[in-house]
Amino acid sequence: MTLQECYAALGGDYEDAKGRLRSDRLVQKFVLKFLADGSFDLLCQSLEAGNYEEAFRASHTIKGMCQNLGFTQLQESSTQLTEALRDGWTPEAAPLVEQVKADYQKTAEAIRAFESSLEA
Repeated sequence: MTLQECYAALGGDYEDAKGRLRSDRLVQKFVLKFLADGSFDLLCQSLEAGNYEEAFRASHTIKGMCQNLGFTQLQESSTQLTEALRDGWTPEAAPLVEQVKADYQKTAEAIRAFESSLEA
């Protein structure tokens, strides 16, 4: 799998990321580091604990990373969740949480497939 194929699989914009980071090497470096960031786990834990202020911060961090990396699909859903959590929990947040989880899973699967192709 190429880096461009990885971006297609995760619903991202490779050209945007390359324009921002200026080289394939840097895009690849930060794509591979994405899963090591604990923001998604923090988001899930914070939501489970009812700590919506921390959940807001975690979703905001995910949104920013996705924006910088051109992970369009996850960036859009995390942006919506961030706004829904801005003032605490709202009923509108529940389906957005599920969408972020689905988009994160899709992103993670694409990155893991890309990483596996590098090791082969």
